[in-house]
Amino acid sequence: MANIAKIARRSFLFGSLAIAGGVALGTWYVAKPAPNPLKPGPDEAALNAFVLINQDGVTLIAPRAEMGQGVQTTWAALLAEELDVTLDQVTVLHGEPAHAYFNTAMLGESLNTKGYDDSAFQHLMAQAMGRIGKVLNFQVTGGSTSMRDGYERMRVSGATAREMLKAAAAERLGVDIRQLETENGQVLAPGGITLSYSDLAMDAAKIDPPKVTLRPRSEWKILGKSQPRIDMLGKSTGTAQFGIDTRLPGMKFASLRMSPKRAGMKSFDASAAKSMPGVEKIVDMGDGVAVIASNTWLAMHALDAIDFVWEPAEYEASSDEIFAKIESAFEQEPNSAFRDDGDVDQLPAGSETLSAEYRVPFLSHASMEPLNATAWIDGSKLRIWTGTQSPSFVQSACADEAGISAQDVVVETTLMGGAFGRRGEFDYAILATRVAKAVPGTPVQVTWSREEDMTHDFYRPAAIARMRGGLHEGQPVALDVQVSAPSLSDQIMSRWLGLGGGGPDRTIIDTAYNQPYGFPNYRARGYKADTKPPLGAWRSVGASFNGFFIESFVDEMAHAAGQDPLDFRLTLTRAEWEPAYNVLQAVKEMSGWTGTTPEGIGRGVAMVYSFGTPVAMVIEVQDVDGSVRLNEAWIAADPGVALDPSIIEAQLFGGMVYGLSSAMGEEITFADGAVEQQNFPDYEPLRMPQMPKVTVRILETQEHISGIGEPGTPPAPPALANAIFDLTGQRIRQLPLNKDIDFYI
Repeated sequence: MANIAKIARRSFLFGSLAIAGGVALGTWYVAKPAPNPLKPGPDEAALNAFVLINQDGVTLIAPRAEMGQGVQTTWAALLAEELDVTLDQVTVLHGEPAHAYFNTAMLGESLNTKGYDDSAFQHLMAQAMGRIGKVLNFQVTGGSTSMRDGYERMRVSGATAREMLKAAAAERLGVDIRQLETENGQVLAPGGITLSYSDLAMDAAKIDPPKVTLRPRSEWKILGKSQPRIDMLGKSTGTAQFGIDTRLPGMKFASLRMSPKRAGMKSFDASAAKSMPGVEKIVDMGDGVAVIASNTWLAMHALDAIDFVWEPAEYEASSDEIFAKIESAFEQEPNSAFRDDGDVDQLPAGSETLSAEYRVPFLSHASMEPLNATAWIDGSKLRIWTGTQSPSFVQSACADEAGISAQDVVVETTLMGGAFGRRGEFDYAILATRVAKAVPGTPVQVTWSREEDMTHDFYRPAAIARMRGGLHEGQPVALDVQVSAPSLSDQIMSRWLGLGGGGPDRTIIDTAYNQPYGFPNYRARGYKADTKPPLGAWRSVGASFNGFFIESFVDEMAHAAGQDPLDFRLTLTRAEWEPAYNVLQAVKEMSGWTGTTPEGIGRGVAMVYSFGTPVAMVIEVQDVDGSVRLNEAWIAADPGVALDPSIIEAQLFGGMVYGLSSAMGEEITFADGAVEQQNFPDYEPLRMPQMPKVTVRILETQEHISGIGEPGTPPAPPALANAIFDLTGQRIRQLPLNKDIDFYI
């Protein structure tokens, strides 16, 4: 494991911080800590894996990756609040792969409870499940868990460090610790005496960490307020270091062309590419080829000169064939049935029933920064520079590829230019290691073209839903949900943890079985389709398609009942779960919802509970010469505790844009076993002129803190589809919507 000096050598990724001579402070009592990976030298002291103090101030070794979601700013604020330093006194470095940095919250999401009505015991069970992450070395950023992971963890670290520093000052001054206070990185003693944290750090390291009591929210000075993003200056000035910005002495550049059918390579002819200027080496990757050259553009250009013959895909060759497999799964026994309240098949006499089928396509992550990694095999050591959501998995997988011990692999986690699940995978780092093996002793940066990135993604699954509802005397009495999709969980568990598939797949039915709607008869079943295109976690995962299914059909039920669709939802949530009712009431007030719209205007509403957070959204559209323009959107969310309102607002904005993009025009299709979409011209996200005006309201009525990075995505597609229905009377049950309507640009 790396020591403090090694982290200092890596600090060029984040700035010019020198941390030699520092001291690591802090501990947390949420659970017994894993071993501290920091190994101090003679002039260093280490108590904990998270907090360093030296003459330059406080450094947080953060285990969660920054991909634009603001996680490092809020983790620093959590620490600073209890440590009594200002946010600008905290520098953040990303931690190395280590058991100490496991995600304490993510695996707790695997429990198959509804979530919103969990008891105290069920919350404890989720926390206990999260501890398994330490055993699995589960250092992952994802699942909208970063704040749940760090909320107590970082505050306890700060509070403990503060009390250790006060204890060191009390001992040095010979005073009672109760006479001391802390402020702005100093201990304040009677008589105007001040001692800096830097001066006290070495003495504090010798003191046993005490148990601490966290400050109540009424005393917060930093948390609960919008703070300047610590990553903003670098990103605004172009000095922030992303993976693609890595530059090392003597570095070579490479790109690759892998099988577009995710299968083997029969043969290739690189004779023309070998003679091209700047080309230094052609590397046979087994199921593809890499070109090493003097710059990235030359490497990509040389790949175009290579002729390939590929093996056929191991999954169905076309989208039609894949969807046929998804549809046929309904004929099998369900893979899961997480909710079966009442009896959806025995409704009151005279009940009206309605049914509908919905479909959504595969989706790509389409990150703005294409996948890349820099690898350097130097003797028996391997160093990897890359943006990754799972550095511990990168370390292990690249060690296997290089044939060395994981302890001999150093992973330098950089900033990421988009990810939302794609960089939770580690295929790109393995391939960079494979290229580096061809040029030992030389660092080589492997950058994917946009086309290679999009055609070799791990995609959001396509899915089909069959919905059935019951109304009695105009009131909702039943909801029966069936969803079929290929298994994302089976693939991820196999790739990430080497575990075989099988068992209920929660992602297929997530957000379909656990919506806070008070249907007296509510059944949700998931069907695992036997088809295996490459699948991966995509922003909001199963909620991304089940939100569309549920909220579109609930809208249909409201209209069939002759009721206002927003009031219909208020009735369903009022007694079931108050926070869901509250966010709906908020968007009703914010948007001035009356249930009627002028000619040429349409409004749609949706409310989706995901990752612990209810989000309600109203979208207004307008007819402009036969095209649909998005005018305005209103969003209300309740994450329980709003640690930084501006970051929450930005995440809800971004999540909505992600959802609108998927709803309006994004689709991945297969032909002859390969993905047809290559780049943004044929995989088109929301354009800037199409962006509606957005108003956000943040509520804090939940008992527990919940996720925010993903919950803004699921309600956007159904809110837009419902608005289009209000505008045109056309009920669209498949995405993307541009198959049926034209959007104004």
